[in-house]
Amino acid sequence: MANIQTLDPSASPLDYYGWELRRQREAACLKQGQLGDIIFCTGSLIGQIETTKKVPTRDFSERVDAALCTGGMFSRLIGLVLRSQLPAWFQPYADMEAKAAFISTYQSQVVYGLLQTEEYARAVLATGMPDDLENLVAARMERQRILEREHPPLIWVILDEAVLHRPIGGRDVMRRQLLHLLEFADHRWMRIQVLPFAAGEHTSLDGSFTTMRFESDPDIVYTEDIVSGHMTASPDTVREAALRYAHLQATALPVEESAALITRVMEECYGDRPRLEKRAVA
Repeated sequence: MANIQTLDPSASPLDYYGWELRRQREAACLKQGQLGDIIFCTGSLIGQIETTKKVPTRDFSERVDAALCTGGMFSRLIGLVLRSQLPAWFQPYADMEAKAAFISTYQSQVVYGLLQTEEYARAVLATGMPDDLENLVAARMERQRILEREHPPLIWVILDEAVLHRPIGGRDVMRRQLLHLLEFADHRWMRIQVLPFAAGEHTSLDGSFTTMRFESDPDIVYTEDIVSGHMTASPDTVREAALRYAHLQATALPVEESAALITRVMEECYGDRPRLEKRAVA
């Protein structure tokens, strides 16, 4: 008799996913290989996911839902699974980010996480030399699903001009990242400003920060150091962050001029004039 690994479904979202996948598959009287044939993957992959050796993807989850007629259960569960792959210190922030009604952020080094392309995110996350890079990338992409909601949070992003010039991932990756930023130029829920080099000294020379506002909970300020992140609802800190952000907004280029600067950087650094089709605002 095969040695069947016993899972504790309460141990983690990933354990619950694997346990439920096995239960649903067996209830349908399917072997791992048979289910794999139906959803166009190997039985080995099914087994690895059932035993938590492999993290499932959203595409896999949607195909399993269709094959096993689960009513979208795995598609709903995958968000929790991917979020659980984030570093433990970052998960509380991701939880609050998903609940926020308004987010304002200043980024001095890299593009804001919710605006990163997958290849740009991979290059950024790889600098930490993680063992589970692809899981971290998938988790970051999953965070961006809040932008697809019918009523996403209103997000105001200020990027230091240095962010536009730093070639994360190489020229092609950076060119596509800048083009992605321009795609938000007419977005209803997103505003992107650039703080130009010409601004000189400003109120946040000491680093990036993010403020989140909620429908009923207190505002939160989030910052990061070299190893972890920190959130606080201290009224004094929130007030100081709001004051600093107001100064940054006043100093940064207007939204239209910011888009023009991003376009100019693409032309001057990458010899590429973006061609954007007008699209309906989200």
